[in-house]
Amino acid sequence: MGGVGLSNANAQAESFLQGLKRELLHRRHWTSEAQTGLESFRWLAHYTRRLRRSALGYRTPIEFEQRLITSTAL
Repeated sequence: MGGVGLSNANAQAESFLQGLKRELLHRRHWTSEAQTGLESFRWLAHYTRRLRRSALGYRTPIEFEQRLITSTAL
């Protein structure tokens, strides 16, 4: 989450959490906290490795970050 006056950062965090709730948490019940954590980790891995985001030029977050690191390192 961003600080005061950084509505774009807050909007991105809200969008991420909305996706997590919608795609993972609604209408599901787990038997343990460990199982809930494991499923959350799996969803997050899927989110960062496979799902393309229009805000990132239809790249995955990892592809976007790698390109950013490469372009700033040069």
